[in-house]
Amino acid sequence: MIGGSSGGPVAVAAPGSPPSAASIYRRLALWRAVVMAVGLGALVLCGLVDVATGPAFLPLGSVARSVLRLAEDRTVDAIVWSIRLPIALMAVVVGASLGLTGAIMQTILNNPLASSYTLGVSAGAGFGAALVIVFGFALPIPDDYAIPVSAFLFCAIACAAVHLIGQTRGSTPEMLVLAGIALLFLFQALLALLQFIAAPEALQQIVFWLFGSLQRATWTKVAMVATALAGVVPFLVRDVWRLTALKLGDDRARGLGVDVQRLRLRAFALVSVLTGVAVAFVGTIGFVGLIAPHMARMLVGEDQRGLLPASALFGALLLSLASVASKTIIPGAIFPIGIVTALIGVPFFLWLILATRRAYW
Repeated sequence: MIGGSSGGPVAVAAPGSPPSAASIYRRLALWRAVVMAVGLGALVLCGLVDVATGPAFLPLGSVARSVLRLAEDRTVDAIVWSIRLPIALMAVVVGASLGLTGAIMQTILNNPLASSYTLGVSAGAGFGAALVIVFGFALPIPDDYAIPVSAFLFCAIACAAVHLIGQTRGSTPEMLVLAGIALLFLFQALLALLQFIAAPEALQQIVFWLFGSLQRATWTKVAMVATALAGVVPFLVRDVWRLTALKLGDDRARGLGVDVQRLRLRAFALVSVLTGVAVAFVGTIGFVGLIAPHMARMLVGEDQRGLLPASALFGALLLSLASVASKTIIPGAIFPIGIVTALIGVPFFLWLILATRRAYW
C-alpha cells in the first residue's frame, strides 16, 4: 500500500500478480480489432486484384482509380463497372454469407464439421435448381430467376426438414446432425436421378451450375444477396449472447435463461435465408462455410461477438481468393470456383482432422 494524492492508501498490484479481468478483456478486444483491421485490409487488396485479373489484366492503380471515380477512362470503367466489379462483390457477399452460416451451424449443433454444405442444405438447393433445368417448370417469374427461386425454396425446405426431423428427439444436436446427413444423401440421390434422365443439354447445364460460378453476377443479384446478409445481422446481434451461452451446453444455457429450442429454430431460419440466397445465384460452393469459422475461432476465440463477424470476414476473403485463383490457374480461362474451393478446403479439412493435438474446439 502507498499513499495517494489525498493521503489515503492506494492498492498496488504486487509484481508478478495475474492481470485483472478488465485488462484481459481489453487485450482481447484490441486483438480482435487488429485481426479485423488486417482482414479488412487483405479483403480490399484481394478485391482489387480480383477486379484487375481476367483475360486482359488491368493495372491495380487504374482499377483503384476507376472504383474510386478519381479518373475517367471509358475502357477501364466499362470493364470494371459492367463486368468485373459485380463479380468481385458477389464473391465478397456470398463468402461472408457462407462463412456466417457455417459459424451459426457449428455453434447451434456444437459440431466442428457442421455447415450448410455438409448437412444437406446446399444439396437441397442443387436439387431445386436441377428440377427447373430438367423439367422447365413454368414459373410466373423471368427465366433468369426461375432457377434461383427454385434453389432457394428447396434450400428452405431442407432446413425445415432438418429441424422437423430433429424435433422428434427433442432437437438435440446429435439428432439434427443425423437428420442433415440423411437429407444430404437423399438430395444427392434425387439429383443423380435427375441427371440420369436429363437430356444432354440439360445435363451439361446442371453440371455447370453444381460446379459453382460467379460469372452470372449482376448488380441486381449482388444487391439481393447483400440485402439478405444485412437483414440477418440485426437478428444475430440480438442473439449473440444466447449463442455464446449455447456453447456451454444445452443444460447450462437453459440455466442462464436461454430458450434453446426456439434459439435453434431462429438460427435455422437465418441459415436458410443466407444459404438459399447465396447458393441460388452462384451454385453450390463447398468448404467456405466449414473453413472460415475455424480460421476465425483460432484467431478471435469462441465469443460470438468476435466469432460471427470474423467468420463472415474470412469467408469473404476465402471466396475472393478463390475467385482470383479461378482466373489464374489456366491463363485465359475461368476455372469453376466450386472446384477451387474444394482444392483449398480438402487439405485444411484433413489438417483439421489430424491435428487433434492442437485442438481448439
